[in-house]
Amino acid sequence: MQPTDLIIFGASGDLSARKLFPALYHLSGCELLPESFRIAAVARDDVQTDAFLSRLKERMQSAINHTHWSEERWTKFASYFTYIKADFSDAKNLNALSKWLDDTRVSLFYLATPPSLFAPICDNLSSADCLTGDCRIVLEKPIGEDLASSEKVNETVGRYFPEGSIYRIDHYLGKETVQNLLVLRFANRFINAQWDQSCIDHVQITVAETVGIEGRWSYYDKVGQLRDMVQNHLMQLLCLVAMEPPNSMSAESIRDEKVKIVKALRPIDVDTVADHVVRGQYGQGWSQGLSVPSYTEEEGCTNPESDTETFVAIKAHIDNWRWAGVPFYLRTGKRLPEKMTEIVITYKKLPHNIFSGGDNIPNSLVIRLQPNEGIEMKMVAKKQTLKDKLGLVTHDLNLDFLGSSEMNRIPDAYERLFLDAINGDQSLFVGRSEIEESWRWCDTLIRACQLQNIQAKQYHAGSWGPAKAELLIEKDGRSWHE
Repeated sequence: MQPTDLIIFGASGDLSARKLFPALYHLSGCELLPESFRIAAVARDDVQTDAFLSRLKERMQSAINHTHWSEERWTKFASYFTYIKADFSDAKNLNALSKWLDDTRVSLFYLATPPSLFAPICDNLSSADCLTGDCRIVLEKPIGEDLASSEKVNETVGRYFPEGSIYRIDHYLGKETVQNLLVLRFANRFINAQWDQSCIDHVQITVAETVGIEGRWSYYDKVGQLRDMVQNHLMQLLCLVAMEPPNSMSAESIRDEKVKIVKALRPIDVDTVADHVVRGQYGQGWSQGLSVPSYTEEEGCTNPESDTETFVAIKAHIDNWRWAGVPFYLRTGKRLPEKMTEIVITYKKLPHNIFSGGDNIPNSLVIRLQPNEGIEMKMVAKKQTLKDKLGLVTHDLNLDFLGSSEMNRIPDAYERLFLDAINGDQSLFVGRSEIEESWRWCDTLIRACQLQNIQAKQYHAGSWGPAKAELLIEKDGRSWHE
């Protein structure tokens, strides 16, 4: 590994304390960071390095399981840090950072800030002569709020960083199970040979959260679940399920195949949106045993009449030879009963069932991203009984990633993504064309919802969304996997 300096803008924020620094702490504990690694924690707070670290330690201890915490590891980790106070909107405030940087080392700039600051930070880094030597930049989602703003962000960042030095994060791509999806598909002949419309009936992708807005009402109300989750997380998962085999595992080959899928997605326009999209907004209810308010009663609400969706279900189609006629059912929402991310591949029923009196039960492949990362194959077998000669029952063949490994925890997605960015590997990061094609499709859908006045149906917090989401799939003779 090359000597590397990591510069985190927004170092005092929630994302940094909850995800970024714990991931780096674990990498340090596993001795996977470069020698002489340095971290510049850049934020607006007027504190010294020791005071910043004291507060960071307290916040990190609540984010890291106590069995993985040690004072020895913390001491080593803390030695990487220098805190730099800076106002991102003024290039003069970055003079201290410019003096700290060393152009003989890799400079990895991580923007854990609102997207509105991406362009000003890049402009000011350039004005302060911080972009010398080997410089890379990591951008958190969302990249814009529609196609036009996404193009503007990409053009601004692209003025200072070549595409090969821009790492756009979708943290779902760093999850072990997502990477295993590629292996499952392309390293197993019996699965790869049956991965198309001749064998697969339909695909479901669910990203469910139990939490509400978590104090982000003013931000979230401008975005909604379509922009916050569908455009990035669900789109990436859909692409990995549906993409053709890449020529290699290089970033360029993987991105090329994902872009083809987004371009092949059938547009959902004003003529089809009413039958293919359900929007929802949570009302009062119960979550994790507690009474919770409705979306428009959350702290910070400024518009009691808001129609912003906190839930969305979509029936999508991919118009290519592999997936012709196979519907993809997507759903994501807040205040749902479980925190869960899973992909369910349901195979077609056998054309002829020779077991009289038994149901023609289809096989399904369940890929769990969270919790309990793993893969299940639902298989039909004979009941173990003498009373029923050929009674059928469904069994699960279960691959539990944690249970089948020698590790005591599943690495967090950010650990993999940090490691790849440090090593210059972009295969698990999102390319510009992916982002923009995804926004193009989502913009058409969002515009159709507005023109057709597809209102957000209320659902009780703690439920699986509005009843219409059930009808979306049940009218096709199918049901959501529970």
